[in-house]
Amino acid sequence: MATPTTAEQSSPPKWRIIGPGLVVAATGVGAADLVATLIAGQKFGYTLLWCVVVGCVMKIVLVEGAGRYSLATGRTIFEGWRSLGAWTTWYFGPYIVIWGFVYGAAAMAGTGLALQGLAGGLSTTWWGILSGLLGLVLVWTGRYSIFEKVLAALVGIMFVTMVGAALLTLPNLGELLTGLAPRIPDGGLVNTLALAGGVGGTITLAAYGYWLREKGWDTPRYMRVMRIDNTVAYVVTGIFVLATLVVGAELLYSTSVAIESGDQGLLDLGVVLQDRYGQWAGKLFLLGFWAAAMSSLVGVWNGVSLMFADFVTNVTDGPAEDARAGGKWYRAYILWLTFPPMVMMFLGKPVWLILAYGVLGAFFMPFLAITLLWLLNTDRTPAEWRNKLHSNVLMVLCALAFLALCVNEVRKAVAGA
Repeated sequence: MATPTTAEQSSPPKWRIIGPGLVVAATGVGAADLVATLIAGQKFGYTLLWCVVVGCVMKIVLVEGAGRYSLATGRTIFEGWRSLGAWTTWYFGPYIVIWGFVYGAAAMAGTGLALQGLAGGLSTTWWGILSGLLGLVLVWTGRYSIFEKVLAALVGIMFVTMVGAALLTLPNLGELLTGLAPRIPDGGLVNTLALAGGVGGTITLAAYGYWLREKGWDTPRYMRVMRIDNTVAYVVTGIFVLATLVVGAELLYSTSVAIESGDQGLLDLGVVLQDRYGQWAGKLFLLGFWAAAMSSLVGVWNGVSLMFADFVTNVTDGPAEDARAGGKWYRAYILWLTFPPMVMMFLGKPVWLILAYGVLGAFFMPFLAITLLWLLNTDRTPAEWRNKLHSNVLMVLCALAFLALCVNEVRKAVAGA
């Protein structure tokens, strides 16, 4: 066999645009994000359009940082966190356990609601349980290639249906462009922060490095590919969220129609579309609603299970294979996401658990931004791949924005307890 030349060894690897970036973006945009964006459009029209752009930039910065750390060091994000001290383990351990229990119920309820509105026949609870079991089957073996193809198909459905709904409303392009000028409407500060912070994920952003590894992008040779992948994915996400805002502004703001908060708001919008354009429009939108909810479910069942497997393997000093897809801890967390939350779907959600979920979850994005700043500005990252000035400025702005959101979310959680 011929020995590769130096040029061949240093040439960039073959790559495809559809990769881990699209997976992390699709997983992060769920039903709750769609409702938040619709309500922003319903309340303020196109005024907060600029927030969609800011939100995409924030997520590009944070996901690029997580990916850069993993590629530059060959270590996972949890290994990086652990190098910062035991406090990160004491925060992340309880968080990922509680988060999985509550999120499992919420994800199944969201997919169930979409399918109940789309197909009927079964209750929301039973459609949700079937969705959770389908997610388990799709990710159980841990084969990334299958998982990525499923996510790509769901993204295609999400994108076509929501952008189609936006085009159907014949948006006012003049008003739309005025929304690019940064301004905060009266009483809209929380909506502004929530819209910017909600474009595409929380804990799933940190899963990006694990999906890079599963894809086979695991050395600095893939740095440029990773950055293109991440940017393209969040541009697609931005267009999707923009389309959602257009629908909210044109169908709800312009006609003074209000929708409920929570997943029920998406069913309300399906009815509005059906009344205005016909039953086909309502059903098509509900298909997109289901694809958004299902992509988040499948993505979490895979990505956060990989994070949990890495966490337990590191804490117990277990063998490396236990930290990979298909290992015992990976499958244990999939079971945790699927079966215990079914109890919550029948019996309701305990107040103390929801309070803990809200408080711990509110701290995650500031935790991610601050720890990335720490990891990417010290000798924990090779000098060549440490943050440059612009990366530090953007990450500090992200951390401040998410700290403000954190304070608001904790205040709401405590007040509602």
